[in-house]
Amino acid sequence: MNQVNIFELSDVSYSYHKRFPALTDVSLSVQRGECFAVIGSNGSGKSTLLQLFAGLLHPQKGRIMFDGRELSEQALKHDSFRQVFRSRVGFIFQDADVQLFCPTVIDELVFGPLQLGLDEKTAVARAEEIMEMLQISPLRHRPTHMLSGGEKKRVALGCVLTMNPDILLFDEPTNGLDPRTQVFLLELMLALNEAGKTIIIATHDLGLVGEIQARVAVLSEEHRIECIGSARDVLHNEELLLRVNLIHQHLHFHEGKKHSHIHSHYLFHKH
Repeated sequence: MNQVNIFELSDVSYSYHKRFPALTDVSLSVQRGECFAVIGSNGSGKSTLLQLFAGLLHPQKGRIMFDGRELSEQALKHDSFRQVFRSRVGFIFQDADVQLFCPTVIDELVFGPLQLGLDEKTAVARAEEIMEMLQISPLRHRPTHMLSGGEKKRVALGCVLTMNPDILLFDEPTNGLDPRTQVFLLELMLALNEAGKTIIIATHDLGLVGEIQARVAVLSEEHRIECIGSARDVLHNEELLLRVNLIHQHLHFHEGKKHSHIHSHYLFHKH
């Protein structure tokens, strides 16, 4: 079966204030229904790339195609394209507080479907189903500012899932989460992908990349694509990971002799 590209980026560059490069000549494609991860050290441009996928930023050079149509600021001014794009692409921010602004959890979850034109009964039914799936039903009437970090993350995810998008963008999804919530989120992403959703994540959590076995784009500290490959090939390439500052070498002395060894801040099980 032929693979269909849902996103195609060609020579995309973006700089903040047109002075500080965030991405330089980035070309890549994301296939419909796959897990795709963008990894790199802090400041490499991961979050910027995800915001370009989401149509929150736009290339200053190059172009982005979404399902065969150019994704641009001008295109999003057209109601028909904007409605289709916003209903098909969901963005889960690194900081859940950015997404939460309604008085209670149930208000948050019905907001998106109502904006898409669904009637209140259908919107509430969707919200109830998603709350049960995310195990947050007891929080339905809780003000969002009274939630824990993990609870806020689940609610923010629920706000996106109630709109049933085809593509889910996760910016540093495991940051600040307790281990139990991290495992829950990992299993949910795998289940969503199994159900046919396209999953795109920006992360420096190499353990997460290994667990979901994503196809991986590696960003260098010069904001360029260093390579694109399978999770297995990328995560076993220590020279590459050292070069892009995702792992580092520790230098120490033992009985008067100097030793160095590879060190990384992740758990990756080699099978």
